[in-house]
Formats: sequence, structure tokens, C-alpha cells
Amino acid sequence: MSAPAKSSAKLTDKQVVASRLLGGSVKRSYDPAIDIDWKAPLDPERFFLPPGMSTLYGTPLWDGMSQQQRIELTRQELANILSVGIWFENILIQGLARMILHNDPTAPHVHYALTEMGDETRHMVMFGRVIETIGAKPYPLSKPQLAVVSQMPRGLRGTMLWVAALVGEEIFDTLQREMVADPQLQPIVSQLMRIHVTEEARHIRYAREGVMRRLNEASRFDRATVARMSGLGGPLMAYAFTNPEIYRRVGLDPKVARAQALANPLHIANKKRGFASLGKFLMENGVLSPIAQRSWRRSGFLD
Repeated sequence: MSAPAKSSAKLTDKQVVASRLLGGSVKRSYDPAIDIDWKAPLDPERFFLPPGMSTLYGTPLWDGMSQQQRIELTRQELANILSVGIWFENILIQGLARMILHNDPTAPHVHYALTEMGDETRHMVMFGRVIETIGAKPYPLSKPQLAVVSQMPRGLRGTMLWVAALVGEEIFDTLQREMVADPQLQPIVSQLMRIHVTEEARHIRYAREGVMRRLNEASRFDRATVARMSGLGGPLMAYAFTNPEIYRRVGLDPKVARAQALANPLHIANKKRGFASLGKFLMENGVLSPIAQRSWRRSGFLD
């Protein structure tokens, strides 16, 4: 197999990009502690995710649920997604901190990395507070998962750091953009998503520039390795959407529910829309080998 070609995408100097992103951070940043109405009561008739974004929407299990059971399912699905977001942001912060150690602390590129770390720290607090406020409990990692996740920051270096950042951020970001203005949502969820979408747009720009820059500097071996390793994101993200504990908490058989979710054409369509822009970017830049593409396809994110 030949190595992927170097990125042909337009590449802007990283310090120029970082300076622009720093300016954007000054103009449009939020403090969830004051920008979310934490005292507003929950509406018992509103969902925590739009029904069409639930993993079971349109399945026999969904059709057999009462309205309140459906609302509870979306509460647990949101709590699960936010829990995944917390441990992902934790990994990303550690990866950025390691990167900063090897760079000039006076450079705008480093200053934006520090700014992003601040954003992500606030997001972790916001996610945790929202889980508590909606009356849910977080979804902890199992001991085996914790052992793996604890080692991940050490392996996320160079191009893989930026690819991992995009996988963890862009899929959910795309779907959040569809959800943020949905009138069926609890107001606190809309407020969270509005903050997250605004700030993640800068993080995604930063990560995409990082991918293109590193690929143009990488050896053929490194590019080929990243192109193969990027396939690991598919099964990881598929599991993140359909953690069996979600269904257990709402009184469903987790094996039956997860099987219906994974086979659900509406859930698969949501995953494909979430991955479409990122998948195109990764393929255009040679970051999805045929093996990696098969992994994302088997996980329901690619046709």
C-alpha cells in the first residue's frame, strides 16, 4: 500500500491562525456559571435531546414507550454524551499541555492552546453541572476503560492529537448545530449547546489547521500510520452513542435496546450526518486509509 499523499489543502501560518482565533476568543467567549440560567425549572413536557436524535427513535422499543419514558431516555442519553465529553476534554487538555512543553511560550500558537484548555475546563464544569441540574447521574468509565483512557494522552502526539480532537469534537458539534434551536428542548440544554457550538467552532479550526500542518511536515511512515490509526475512532464513537447503561437506567433490556439502536436506520443516518464533513476532510487529506474507512463504515458512520 502506498503512503497517503501530503495534504494539498491551503495551509495558513499557524501563528496567523492562532492570532485570529485569540481575537475571536476575546469577542465571543462565555462563562457558563453566569451565561446559563441554572435556577430555571425543568419543563416536564420537554426533551433533553430532540426525539429524532434519540438512538431508539423509530424502533419498536420507542413505539412502545410512554411520553415520559421517552423523555427519560433522552435525559439519560444526554447525561451519557456529556459524561463522554468530560473524559474526552480531559484527554485533550493533557495532550495540549504536553504539546506546549515543546513549544515557545511566547508564541500565539501556544497562547491559543492555553486559551482552548481554559475553554475545555469550563466545558467540563458546565457538563458536570448540567448532569446534576437535570437530575441525572454521570456515566463513569469501567476499570478497563479507565486504564485505557488514562494512557491515551501519551499516545496522542503530533498529527494524532489533532485527528483525535476532531473525532471527539466535530461529530457531536455537527449534530448540536441541528439541535440547538429545537423548540422541544429543555432551555438549559439549548443554552449549553449554544455555548458549546460557538466555542467549538474555533477549536475545530485550530485542530484542522493542526492536521494539515503536521501532515505536510510528516514522513511517509508517519502519515501512513495516522491514516490507519484513525479507524479506531469509529467503534469508539459508536459505543459512546449506545452505552448499554443508558438503557438499563430507563428499565430496558440493555442488550435488546442496544441491538435495536445499532440497527436503527434513523440513528445510523444521524451518525452519517455527524461524520460527513469530518470524513470528507480526513479523506481529502489522506487521513483515512482503506482499513480505517472500513472501520468507520462498520460502525455506521460511512456509506
